[in-house]
Amino acid sequence: MKKVLVTGSAGFIGMRMALKLEEKNYQVVGIDNLNTYYSVQLKLNRLKNQGFDISGIQYKKEIFNASGSSFIQIDITDFPSIDQLFQKEQFDYIIHLAAQAGVRYSIENPHAYVDSNVRGFLNILEACAKHKVKHLIYASSSSVYGTNTKIPFNEEDKTDSQVSLYAATKKANESMAHSYSSIYGLKTTGLRFFTVYGPWGRPDMALFKFTKKMLNNEAIDIYNNGQLSRDFTYIDDVVGGVFQVLTHYEKNNQPLNQLFNIGNGQPVSLLDFITCLEKELNIKAKTNMMGMQPGDVPITFADTNKIKSQTNYLVKTKIETGVRRFVNWYKDYYSFLNHD
Repeated sequence: MKKVLVTGSAGFIGMRMALKLEEKNYQVVGIDNLNTYYSVQLKLNRLKNQGFDISGIQYKKEIFNASGSSFIQIDITDFPSIDQLFQKEQFDYIIHLAAQAGVRYSIENPHAYVDSNVRGFLNILEACAKHKVKHLIYASSSSVYGTNTKIPFNEEDKTDSQVSLYAATKKANESMAHSYSSIYGLKTTGLRFFTVYGPWGRPDMALFKFTKKMLNNEAIDIYNNGQLSRDFTYIDDVVGGVFQVLTHYEKNNQPLNQLFNIGNGQPVSLLDFITCLEKELNIKAKTNMMGMQPGDVPITFADTNKIKSQTNYLVKTKIETGVRRFVNWYKDYYSFLNHD
């Protein structure tokens, strides 16, 4: 049985990735630092959803679920602990999703991004090279395209004009991975995710914030007067894409260093997105029209031809279906908490 480390496994994508790997009979070890950037309880409940007894969590103590997967609370900036974990487990593959997320927060707290996204990523690269990991798959971001005006965004486009520190750290990850591939022969694949959404998502993202405010009869902030479009990509399609990359390169040779877009390939205007949410909630949104936020871009649009040509990547989820599933989850989740 192949052994996979999923970093950030209490996160939005990490939880679903760990469950997917379990379903496909991989042995999964998950780590997360459970930081307080957003609700720790939501992160703990994601672990509970993976079958872990969250009452048993202690820092650096391994806990197991019924499937034999394990979770350890470790910070990727703690290299001695990361090195020890790699030495003990002898992972075949790494799916590195742990990072300090959020574009706006990088303006408020830049040091958190350098610590986690640069120093933490360096620790993962060092451990992979030292312990001869077969393949490192890591999360990059559509934000690396920055002020690129050519659409759709293609992996061959220049990415030298990031407009947030978060984006700059993700671009740095791509350069760092390239260097470790060159020096150590480490296979690395960076995945540029495009606006991932769905059940169990992050509270700092638009769909989560809009839903909460609309249900509370509060106005939502609409930036750039609504003249924004995003390539919203449903969580199952993202996790499916990561899994396709993993399994494809288990069976086929690949260049030492690769980059792929993982997106829907069909941008949706912010106003249409809100209309879709209004329909699912049966609530007319109150709005505050505002200017462009610092660090933001007017459009994201993934060219997915590369990943489709090399793997079986397939987008299945329409925006209406994805929003409906999120709303249903949100209502169930918070109803459960209110009655717990």
